[in-house]
Amino acid sequence: MPESKSVSILHFSDVLCVWAYLTQIRIDTLKAKFAERINLHYHFIQVFGSVESKMEQNWAHRGGITAYGKLVCDEASKFDHIDVHKDIWVKNTPTSSASCHLFLKAIQLVEAKGGIPKVEGEGSIIEATVWAMREDFFKNLIDVSTLSAQIDLAERLGLPIDKIQAEIASGAAFAALDRDVQLKEKYRVMGSPTLVFNEGRQIIYGNVGYRVIEANVLELLSKPKAAASWC
Repeated sequence: MPESKSVSILHFSDVLCVWAYLTQIRIDTLKAKFAERINLHYHFIQVFGSVESKMEQNWAHRGGITAYGKLVCDEASKFDHIDVHKDIWVKNTPTSSASCHLFLKAIQLVEAKGGIPKVEGEGSIIEATVWAMREDFFKNLIDVSTLSAQIDLAERLGLPIDKIQAEIASGAAFAALDRDVQLKEKYRVMGSPTLVFNEGRQIIYGNVGYRVIEANVLELLSKPKAAASWC
């Protein structure tokens, strides 16, 4: 009889990345099918660490941030499970995703310490918060890089603001975000979103179909531990 085991998946993304936003449905499908047989670990990378410099370097010669916003809208229009505001990136433009990620790491730390009650039958607090932050940005055109927007989001979700701010004030959230950077470098993560399986032996990057992701999970679930490498 096959050995009962679970698959660990490292999920790297930038909260301002439209591809991470639209592919979340595939992660949700994966969770629904495999449940406790997969363990998702969420990490953040600063693709939009400096929005101004990124747009200057990558889009100044292609129409600037207005052109990038149009591209995001055009891509999003191909999918009916997400909503993107017509003025995305053009109005209420965020300065950096790093501030968002710092706030999210603080929430992860509070959740890990049991400081946020979990609702039975629902996913993790960090999953719900990341999704809400992405909807605030892409759908509601909120500048989520500001502390006021982050606190407002936390209040709407009933999260303990004092505990979150304490993790930031102590430096713990900064350290957790830096560990994400170290993991990004360790696994040579190229961008957002990226899924890392099998201690870095299998990496899926970008807008990849659900069946490809599922195939990787099924392979690892069926593979004996001794068969990790043929060498």
